[in-house]
Amino acid sequence: MISYAPLKRTMEQCKATTYTLQKHGVSSSSIRRIKDGDSISTNTIDILCEILNCSVNDIIEFIPNKKED
Repeated sequence: MISYAPLKRTMEQCKATTYTLQKHGVSSSSIRRIKDGDSISTNTIDILCEILNCSVNDIIEFIPNKKED
């Protein structure tokens, strides 16, 4: 599963808010999708990296699903 936890930490470090993201081109629907843990486009990830001057790893992380035996 994809987690957006790194984005929250990166935003805190950059002192960015969701308003900052919207002001620079991230749609309110993309912000809602991030908050809900839903998928977003690679274009949105690209915009987030540009705004926050960071890498993809600072936005998302992959957490493997636990397999039941």
